[in-house]
Amino acid sequence: MTKKLSIVRFKPKPEHFDEFIAAIKERNNGDTAMTEFKLMKTATEVVAIGVRDPSVFDESVQSGVEWLDQHRHMLQEYDPINRHTIPMTGDLVK
Repeated sequence: MTKKLSIVRFKPKPEHFDEFIAAIKERNNGDTAMTEFKLMKTATEVVAIGVRDPSVFDESVQSGVEWLDQHRHMLQEYDPINRHTIPMTGDLVK
């Protein structure tokens, strides 16, 4: 069964940068749907990279959106369409 790879870009407000990293690490430490999870940071962004089993993908994404709703105040908007995240998801190619 193919797994799902998700890459989500976030742009924390400078005053919340470290707090946002701590919050997203805590959220994903307890996410049993995620088989692999990595964070990358640049000077202005945090990028979350996760691998999930497709059977729990929809539920995991929904809980991620609920988490995001509680943490939007820490983020800058990219633009009116993408708002606070730039997500990309697809099938993992082995």
